[in-house]
This record gives sequence, structure tokens and C-alpha cells, in this order.
Amino acid sequence: MCCVFGGGSIQFARVFGIRIGVDPSWFFVLFLIIWSLSGYYQDEGGFSDSTGFVLAAISALLFFLSVLLHELGHAFEARRSGIGITGIDLWMFGGVAKMERDSKSAGEEFRVAIAGPVVTLLIAVACWIAGAAIAGGSASSEALRLDVIPDDAVLAVVGYLGFVNVALLLFNLIPGFPLDGGRVARAIAWKVTGSRTRATRFAGTLGRGFAFLMIGAGILLALRGALVSGIWLGIIGVFLNQAARGAIAQTALTDRIEGLSVADVMDAEPVAIPADMGVDRAYDEYFLRYGWPWFPVVEADGRLAGLVTEQSIASLPDAVRPGRTVASVMASDAVGGDSSLRVDATEPLEALLGREGLVRLGALMAVDSDGRLRGIVTADRVRRALQPAPGR
Repeated sequence: MCCVFGGGSIQFARVFGIRIGVDPSWFFVLFLIIWSLSGYYQDEGGFSDSTGFVLAAISALLFFLSVLLHELGHAFEARRSGIGITGIDLWMFGGVAKMERDSKSAGEEFRVAIAGPVVTLLIAVACWIAGAAIAGGSASSEALRLDVIPDDAVLAVVGYLGFVNVALLLFNLIPGFPLDGGRVARAIAWKVTGSRTRATRFAGTLGRGFAFLMIGAGILLALRGALVSGIWLGIIGVFLNQAARGAIAQTALTDRIEGLSVADVMDAEPVAIPADMGVDRAYDEYFLRYGWPWFPVVEADGRLAGLVTEQSIASLPDAVRPGRTVASVMASDAVGGDSSLRVDATEPLEALLGREGLVRLGALMAVDSDGRLRGIVTADRVRRALQPAPGR
């Protein structure tokens, strides 16, 4: 599933510069999957308790690795299309690739949406091939269908992994927004109607329809005795309904600000500290004068060099302050190496809606094509721009 927004998470890795995080709910689901699969391998497969637990743990981790690869498929295709990725989060419902902006065309939307399912399909095919190499094509097909649990531990894990990836593929291809199938449906409707807003409403309505079907099926399962499965399906349905509603609302919002750029809402007279200024002078003339917790730092030619915080200067021992410049204590990687804290002044305002840096810092540095600081856009200025005009 790909998304233009997402909540906070705990970072555990970076893949090709993409932040990979896990939501606390992920640990809970990981435990449930391992617990459930342990019984499955022990009771159905006849494996010992210790072997069953090890196989369950490996299977659960490989499942989430598959989810991560699915989301990386979205992320790499988005990058290829010029869409920035603020990160990928794994959570209780799988994963989400957080994009900095929405697609600009139906073709772009289709390519990004279908990339994840293609990766999942390739994983499922790879599992069948691996199973066939171990025990033959017929045994591999039986393992992927979970008809029987093979005595071979490797084939058992391969069979489970293939099965869950087929299930993941089918679920994501449900034509309801914001699932991948819903995004594909939106791309098709967008191509036909020429309107992203109408296409999103169509796909969102489909998504809400499937969500209500899931909630109803969950209630029916619970009444028939499958309480856990029913509750889980109902929760997924509630989530999909909320996500579809949110996607429709967000698209309406982006349509309202269409035509506005970062330059239209930024403070075009930013206060910045020269990189070669001494830290004591900078502290007196900027931090004490303005009372702000941080300032952008610029080179002599106006290029954005980094960010300096009051804490970074205040924490310097008095003995080492003389002769130290702002450049020596600034966090150059906080802006120069981390694109989440800088934005091109010509970018559409929509590009700011998914920027993690705007939430983390409360502002972004607006630069021109040469990297020179042209302004600062704050979260408050963005909020004011998003407010409906009076009388609407």
C-alpha cells in the first residue's frame, strides 16, 4: 500500500537512503503471528516445539520482509517518477510507503500503484520455483496451497511464504482506495475522466464499499464462532473506510491549493546566520535577540549550509568557544544531506503536505535551483494557506 502521509515510527534501518521504521503495533502483530504459526507448525506439521517456534519466527520475519519489499517496489518507482519518499513504515496492517506528493498524472499513478503487487507476484513465483527445486513442481504447488505441511522444514517455510504473498497480492488488488487495486482503479478512472478529483471520489467510494463488506463479513464470522477472525476482518474494514474517507478529503484539499507554490506562502526575508560568524557573536546577535531555537546557516554566496540550534552553541564549554565559528557546530546533515528539511521554492504547495521535516522542525528551508536560501515556510503558514476562503 502506498500513501502520501503516515504517522511516526521507530527507525531501524535505511535502505538506499529510505528510512525504514516500525510502528509499536508491529511488535504486537509479530508476536501474534509467531504464536499462531508455532501452533500451526507443531500441530499440523508434526514439528517439535522448539523447531516449530524457530520456523514460526523465520516465517513471520520473512513475511514482513516481503511486505517491506512490496513497499520498496512502490518507493523505487515513485522515486523514478520524481516523487520523494519520506520513509516506509511497517505496522499492524502491513506497510506504507510515505510519499511527499500525490501523483501528477494517471500514468504515474498506475506505475507507482502496480509496482508493489508486481514485486509480491515475483516473490510468490520465486517461492514456487524454490519449492519445485526442493521437492518437485507438484509438491511445491501443494505447499503453497497449504494442502499439507511438508516434512522438510525449508519447504514448509517456502510454502507458507508463497501462500501469504499470494494472499497479500489478492488483498492489495481489491479495487478499493487506498489499496493498490484502488489506486489502479483511480488511475484508470483518472485517464477516462481527465479529473483526479472525480477519479479519487470514485476509487474512494469503491474502497468504502469494500470496507463495509469486510465489516459485515467480520460480524458474520464472529456470530458463527470465528470470533478472532471476525474481529480482525472488521478492524481492517474500519481502517479501510477511514483511509478512503481521508484520501477523498485530502484530494479535495490539494485541489483547493492547486496553483500555489512554496514561494507563495514562504517568508521571503529569512533571518540566517553566516557560516563564518563566531559562535559567541551569533548567540548574542541572533539567539538572544530573536529568542528562536534554531536558525538556518548560509555561506557567503547565500547557499544554504545547514542548521544551527541554540543548544549546540550553549553546550560548548567556555574554554573552546573563542575562535569557533557557526559552521563548526551546525548540523550540516540536518539540511544539506537530509532533503526532508529543504524544499525548492518553485515546488507546488502540495509537495509540503507529506514532508516529515515540516512536522519535526516546524518549518522548511526554501531554496532556489542553486541551493541559495530564498525563504522559510512554517507549518503555521501552510495551515493558513490550507484554510478555506471566507464564504466557502
